[in-house]
Amino acid sequence: MITASAGPTLSVVVCAYTLDRWEDLCAAVASVRAQHPPPAELLLVIDHCPALERRAAAELPARVLANAGPKGLSGARNTGMAAATGEVVAFLDDDAVAAPGWTARLLAGYRDPAVLGVGGLVEPWWETGRPGWFPPEFDWVVGCSYRGLPEHACAVRNFIGANMSFRRAEALAAGGFRTELGRVGTRPLGCEETELCLRITARSPAALLRHDPGAVVRHHVPPARTSWAYFRARCYAEGRSKAVVARLAGARPALSSERGYLLHTLPAAIARGLGRGELRSVGASLAGAATTAFGYALGRLARPLPPPGRSARPGGGAAPATQVPATQVPATEGPATAGPRSV
Repeated sequence: MITASAGPTLSVVVCAYTLDRWEDLCAAVASVRAQHPPPAELLLVIDHCPALERRAAAELPARVLANAGPKGLSGARNTGMAAATGEVVAFLDDDAVAAPGWTARLLAGYRDPAVLGVGGLVEPWWETGRPGWFPPEFDWVVGCSYRGLPEHACAVRNFIGANMSFRRAEALAAGGFRTELGRVGTRPLGCEETELCLRITARSPAALLRHDPGAVVRHHVPPARTSWAYFRARCYAEGRSKAVVARLAGARPALSSERGYLLHTLPAAIARGLGRGELRSVGASLAGAATTAFGYALGRLARPLPPPGRSARPGGGAAPATQVPATQVPATEGPATAGPRSV
């Protein structure tokens, strides 16, 4: 176990599901091991891939666990959070690397006892370069921070999943990540981070979720994510996911950031693109917004999920919404964020 410095103890959880990202995973682990202050522990949760689990256990300097819940990112994150021992648990994607000082910036946010979560900036690393038509306002499509997010530390609605942390006790008490939401393999659904963040703050209205752009990770964007087909599919999936969150949490909180995005960020992007003659980028912005709205509309018409805290069980009945073991709960998860309240 790594020795942690004074202050809240920190566990870092990295979830992985495929050997195809082995080099990315090794880089993610190395970036965490190089942090100062170091985390108390690094947990690597393998999502139902025995070959990856065996190799990771043999070659990587981390505590390797198998996903004890349903297949998917939410189940893997819940497994890591339940097994963690730190007062704060941070999540890093398996295809992202943490910049120097990442842990220090995350932990600094918890000096304020009202802060229940801290997230940071996710910079894209375009393996083959950013496509000329790909607007920075849509970097959420590739899981990264987008133009229009706050550029200073402030309170936000929710975090981007590649770079987020929570007080472990609060996240567990809220029920963890809903396994009906979140990525399963390459299926580009999500918004489980948004939904969890909304539940955490609903339980404690005076609580703050803090965005610190100084806590930086770099997210690998492979060539497969630079195609128009991926862009369109990811926008559609975001709309469907947001519809589920709106049904669970109510449209007003679930779409609070999106209203600002549509009223301010997107029009500014279109005006900027027209002024520069970047017609392909303007077209992508309009098409992306329309596709997301279409996905949302269809999602609202789809069969609803059970109420928050309950999950459909095959064959009828109901089961707990997440797979965080009850014994682990102390007795005592598109346009991702909203501002601009300073913290």
